[in-house]
Amino acid sequence: MSEIDVHQLHAARAEGAEIIDVREPAEYVAGHVPGARLVPMSQLGARVQEIPRDRRVYVVCASGNRSGAMTDLLRARGVDAVNVAGGTKAWRAAGLPVVAGPHAA
Repeated sequence: MSEIDVHQLHAARAEGAEIIDVREPAEYVAGHVPGARLVPMSQLGARVQEIPRDRRVYVVCASGNRSGAMTDLLRARGVDAVNVAGGTKAWRAAGLPVVAGPHAA
């Protein structure tokens, strides 16, 4: 599995990275990486066609466990997916910005 830390994600985000949050909707609404798009783990297999294949995709969850499994699933389906180690918890712990609510912006 390919993996980066939250500081690397922060840098990639500044360059317009595609970020997929695989947590459940209530977790996402409570706080997520700005710009992250919600595609819950339970729906990802059925919605894989929505995931870009023309660029790298960064996959995040709460701690890195679910996103790690979903990174493997996406990579098996031809997506250049990278797991975010430590997930949203590490993002918050690093003092990086978090957005609450149902929208990616």
